[in-house]
Amino acid sequence: MIGHLGINVPDLGRAVAYYDQILPLLGFETFFGDITQHSYRPADGKRGTYLFLYPATDPAPEYSRERTGLQHLAFVVPTRTRVREVADAAAALGSDIVHAPREFPEYPPPYYATFWTDPHGFLLEAVCHHDRD
Repeated sequence: MIGHLGINVPDLGRAVAYYDQILPLLGFETFFGDITQHSYRPADGKRGTYLFLYPATDPAPEYSRERTGLQHLAFVVPTRTRVREVADAAAALGSDIVHAPREFPEYPPPYYATFWTDPHGFLLEAVCHHDRD
């Protein structure tokens, strides 16, 4: 099991403002944070992987999921309704919806998901592995 994931972002404040709104829909809550980092953990005492955000210190070109490195992060949610709610919330926050909520028959069924990008271009996914709303 992965304990935590760390992601460097070009603007920590902007990332925190965004993730503070989207991660509760994905089952996460703030763990701790300061000017050097911000972290989230599974909500309600659940076990799972924590997510840490760090300010990027290397002025490298903008992130691209096409280059070597992080391709996307997928978050498992309990219902198809939650997949749709996440897509609506991401769109309301100005995110680019890459794939609207739908079934993905190319993956083992049931696979109902949506994909979107965060303010820094990271590709995110909410997926439900059940046939329930």
